[in-house]
Amino acid sequence: MKEDEAIRLKTLEQENARLKRIVAELALDMSMLKDVAKGNF
Repeated sequence: MKEDEAIRLKTLEQENARLKRIVAELALDMSMLKDVAKGNF
């Protein structure tokens, strides 16, 4: 693996981790909003 490919891979892994955190936060927000809409708060 060339150095530029390794750098690109690391960048993509960091971006993937960031996006996974965002998705997890949005899923939690959706869950909380569904509970509030049902009156379970």
